Amino acid sequence: MPLGASARRARARPWTASRGRAAAAQAARERAELERGIRFRSLYLTIMGVVLAVAAVNVLLGSVGLIQENRSRPLTDAERARYVAEDVARRWRAWPAGMVFPEELPYTALGRAQQYARRVGIAPEAACAAAVDSPVASVLRKHGCQAVLRATYVDQTSTFAVTVGVAVLPGEQARADAAGELPVDDRVGVRPVAFPGTVTDTFGAAQRQRTGWVGAGPYIVFSAVGYTDGRTRASVPLEEQVNSEMWPVAETVAGRIARALGEPPDVPRCTQGNVC
Repeated sequence: MPLGASARRARARPWTASRGRAAAAQAARERAELERGIRFRSLYLTIMGVVLAVAAVNVLLGSVGLIQENRSRPLTDAERARYVAEDVARRWRAWPAGMVFPEELPYTALGRAQQYARRVGIAPEAACAAAVDSPVASVLRKHGCQAVLRATYVDQTSTFAVTVGVAVLPGEQARADAAGELPVDDRVGVRPVAFPGTVTDTFGAAQRQRTGWVGAGPYIVFSAVGYTDGRTRASVPLEEQVNSEMWPVAETVAGRIARALGEPPDVPRCTQGNVC
């Protein structure tokens, strides 16, 4: 042994068996990590599969529901009733003025002769309080009156003037409630509309001989009738009013307008027409 060799520490050299055990431990660790990664990946794929399956089922059910909803089917009684109510309720806006107030309306005169009342003019749409007398306006206001449409007619001989006023309520129930509270007084109602330069130019509140109303759908159709020559109610004997054909003319004209506004429309049998 060379001199001084004992003073130096000899370097340890690993045994072959030690290197084998270290490699085996490293391989075991790597296998464990690989297996853990495989388990996580399998769990992830399983969760994603479940999510995608649920989404696919939801899409399928939604598509089936949409197809069922869009498929033509018979209307229920409630749907038919709603269709009728909505159609009738929008007529005062949807119809042209000439449909609400036709140019001519037939009536039966004395002796059962068929005659025609002629429209003189149509007034602009008015607020409810401006188109009717105060006792009527308070009732209409209470029940949500939206507007009043008015037109004036004369009978075939131009002897009588009739102003018809259509009060628009929110619905049929509101109309029925309002009608039940209207004053029982034929001196108040719709305010007459006179058209200058025509035979109605003297027709005003004082010339009203009688007023009335009839209900249809969400509408109360008022009428006021008088003479075209300017005679006031006070100047006409009651007997003449009773025996005159004046009121039947007014009643017929207002009644025909009310029936047209409230006439139920043709309702389709199915949600997409008449083929289910």
